[in-house]
Amino acid sequence: MADSSPAQGQSQDKGSMASCSPAQDQCSMADSSPAQGQSPSSAKSEVMVYCKLCLIEHPKASTSTLHTCNCVFCTMCLKQYVQLAIREGGGGPVTCPDMACQRTGVLLNSEIACFASADQVELYQRLKFERGVQLDPSRVWCPVLECQAVCSVGPSSEGQPTSVPCPACHATFCSACRGPWQDGHACPEHQPMRSSSLTSQSRRRSCSDSDLPIKQCPICGVYIERNQGCAQMLCKSCKHTFCWYCLQNLDGDIFLRHYDKGPCRNKLGHSRASVMWNRTQVVGILVGVSVIVLVTSPLLLLASPCILCCVWKPCRGSKKRRKKKDLPQL
Repeated sequence: MADSSPAQGQSQDKGSMASCSPAQDQCSMADSSPAQGQSPSSAKSEVMVYCKLCLIEHPKASTSTLHTCNCVFCTMCLKQYVQLAIREGGGGPVTCPDMACQRTGVLLNSEIACFASADQVELYQRLKFERGVQLDPSRVWCPVLECQAVCSVGPSSEGQPTSVPCPACHATFCSACRGPWQDGHACPEHQPMRSSSLTSQSRRRSCSDSDLPIKQCPICGVYIERNQGCAQMLCKSCKHTFCWYCLQNLDGDIFLRHYDKGPCRNKLGHSRASVMWNRTQVVGILVGVSVIVLVTSPLLLLASPCILCCVWKPCRGSKKRRKKKDLPQL
């Protein structure tokens, strides 16, 4: 009887391990059960990990590590973040939630499947496919409402529309205006839809028109809509900052001096007083940090002997006590 009980326990453990789903095996979640032979006291003294999302320390067993950047967060925060990124991201890559991540890690499909439900994963895959078709100049959607198939755009001369045959409904339409293609076809004037076969230079020129409510990010090409507000735009997909009117890079322009001269002068969307107040705050922060560094550095130099003495005294006292213990007792 004593020999059969461990075998039964081992068979139960193997059965429970075999019942785990493959998605859970791919997750980087730490094992919450204590290891075999681990005492309860060691389980209580478990390592705590600080989560940068909820700003709370959690046991290592309830945290997850991302594969691409090795950033660690609590599992509950990652689940909420992934679900929100699927709903608001529009099919873009789900990046690491840490804005200061050095590797700018991107979550794998297996990690997204761990932190989201099956319906949300299906929604993400569909949005990702639609985004890929939208950004690919060689593929377009069929304009027939009953079809909506993906069609391939053939090569054509620069800026000239071409006929696109649909493999599903066998309709032929124009690559620029999406209208029915006929011999001698000419696109109507003031067509809101652009040709998908335009070069990057012509696309940048067309997107620089200030009257267009929808433009593409100059880095990743994601479509961005601006209804009102500031002209300093931040792309949610690639985190690139640019001007809405001329698409110029504004990543290093912390004082927004781009709107002081040139064609975008006074087009920021804020009053002059608010711009000056923003610059004053930035300058105040930089000056404050510099003053703190200048004030504390001499004090640290003056206090360094006292700190060394305070550290050295306990060491000397412990050495004297050891010498007294080592002396032979008479």
